[in-house]
This record gives sequence, structure tokens and C-alpha cells, in this order.
Amino acid sequence: MNAAKLTLLLLGLMLAACSASKPMGEASASVTLMTFNAQNLFDNIDDPVKDDKAYLPLAAKQNDAHRSACAEIRNRYWRAECLDLDWSDEAVNHKLGVLAEVIRQINGGRGADVIALQEIENKYILERLRNEYLADLGYQESILIEGTDNRGIDVAFLSRLPLVAAPKLHPLKIRTHQDRARDTRGVLEARFVLPDGSKMTGYSVHFPAPFHPTEMRIAAYRHLQSLRATLPDDEVVFAAGDFNTTSTEDAREKLLDTYVRPDWQVAHDYCEGCPGTYYYAPDNNWSFLDTIIVSSGSTGTWQLQSDSVTIPRGIPAQNTTEVTTEVSPARYDSATRQGASDHWPLVVTLSTKAP
Repeated sequence: MNAAKLTLLLLGLMLAACSASKPMGEASASVTLMTFNAQNLFDNIDDPVKDDKAYLPLAAKQNDAHRSACAEIRNRYWRAECLDLDWSDEAVNHKLGVLAEVIRQINGGRGADVIALQEIENKYILERLRNEYLADLGYQESILIEGTDNRGIDVAFLSRLPLVAAPKLHPLKIRTHQDRARDTRGVLEARFVLPDGSKMTGYSVHFPAPFHPTEMRIAAYRHLQSLRATLPDDEVVFAAGDFNTTSTEDAREKLLDTYVRPDWQVAHDYCEGCPGTYYYAPDNNWSFLDTIIVSSGSTGTWQLQSDSVTIPRGIPAQNTTEVTTEVSPARYDSATRQGASDHWPLVVTLSTKAP
């Protein structure tokens, strides 16, 4: 036997020994979770039962009825958007393309295994994103159930993991402030099969915006708690989305300490050096409006990997210094074809016991 063959034989024996010494059942598995507020991902088709009139081609806005409806909007920025935003086919296509770039920067171009999305108008536009811009990534049919938000923005999921059962939308019912009920989104529940065959329940959330009273967000946190209480104790559960809790409000009201941290791990607690996912201009500071919270279940088989929490912001279109001297999320501008979203996404990895 020559030296080359002897070397190969010894290498093979060493690999076999290493393999034999590994206990059965110790192989690890992992799943990446992402939350992303896509900032008004609308199609440009008028929905007569939703207030989507800002997101139409400019040619469709040149009539008295449209201009009269826009004139009733009190907010100057939103009124101008209603009148002048040209949500053309080209703008929609560009928006879809840049969102796809943001998603593809995860997992070496594969995207996260499960993405919780917010501000999606309907399943049609989300399926366009999946089929036309992410077709090679293996995402299954998108998960979106139409809610009652007045503008028509919904929460959704894209996932490579198969579903166990049909998803559910749990409407948010707030007894107080009934006049603001149309500006709320429900909690979308989807139950997935993990790589080891166990089950994982995910919630995609979009809590009432910061300009609404704190009591509305408290109601949303309690709603989420009540949903978690209906699930088996041994099941891993996550909630991901735009919780709309500013750092100022959380410091004052202790919302996460009161309603989340006793039972869940908060992803951004482990995000060292991360400023936040949103620069909240009214308070002149950063907030993690977007986060992922994880409850590992009584068995603890699947765990949040604390060193995996990141804010993916490597796509130039995501970043601007126009809002603050620091780099911050770049709001999408259809006129200039710049920006991506006024929120940065957040990503975490869940994994089983390492070998």
C-alpha cells in the first residue's frame, strides 16, 4: 500500500470513529425568524371597501370625487400623498423588487425560514412578491386573512415550514376608544411543523400606533397573552411584528416587563449595539417598534440563540441620514425610486440542542 492510499485509509478511519462517537439523536436543527414592516405594500387597484385611495396611479386621481375625498384628510402629509402619489405599475414593481432584496440578504440569499410581515394590503400583492420576486426561495403559499383595518393593511406570513392547520385571525377588541377600532389589526395565528416534527405556533402582530392611547396597546398585549394561554405548555411559541411600543413609552409604563418578559424572551434584549428598528422622530430617539418574542415551552427543546439576533440593513436602499445624522431606515419614495421601508427588519435563530 502506497503512502497516498495509507493516508486516505487513516482519514476514513478517523472520520468513522468521530461519527461513531456522536450519540444518536444529538443532531441540531435551526429555524430563522424574521419580522418586517414592509411600509404600505399596496397594489394599485382600487378596493371600494378599503381606504386605499392614496395608492393608485396618478392618472386615476384626476377627478373631482377623488380630490374631494383627499381634501377631507386633516394630516397634511397624508393629504398630499392622497393627491399626488403616483402608485404606478413601475412604482409597485420597484417596491416589490427592493423588498425582495431586503429579504434575500438573510441566510446567504435564502431568506428567513418564517417571515412575519406587516402593512400588506392583500394576499394578491403578497403572492406577487412570492411568485415573481422570491420564486426560487421555496416559500409556500402566503398566509394572510383580511382584517378590518380601515386602510386595509394586514399582517401576514411567508414560510418554508408547512402548516399544521388552517391559520386564524384573532380580531383585537378594545372596549374603550371604540371610535378608533377601525385603526387596529388582529393577531394572525399560524401553526407550523418544525424540522424535528414538533409544532410551533407563530403570531404576526401589528399593535395600535403610538399616537393612540397606551390603553390600546395594553389591550393588545393582554390579547396576545390570552392567545398564548390557550396553547399546550410544551409548545414553542413566538410572536413577531410591529408592537408599536416606543422606548419612551416602555420606560414610563414598563409594558414589556409587565406583559412580556415574565413569560417570553425578547429578541432585542440580546441585540448588542443595535440602535433599534425605527427612529421615532416625535421623541427624537430610537425604538424597537419591531421585535420577536419567544416562549420555548416546558420542554425547552427549541431555544432562541442569543448571539443570532440581528438587524439586517446591508442593502443600500434601506439606509438614509436624512431623518437623523445617524443612519436610519429609509422610507420608500415612489417618485424617486429610493428607500425600502421606514422600519428595519429583525432576525433571530431558534435551534435545538447542538451536537
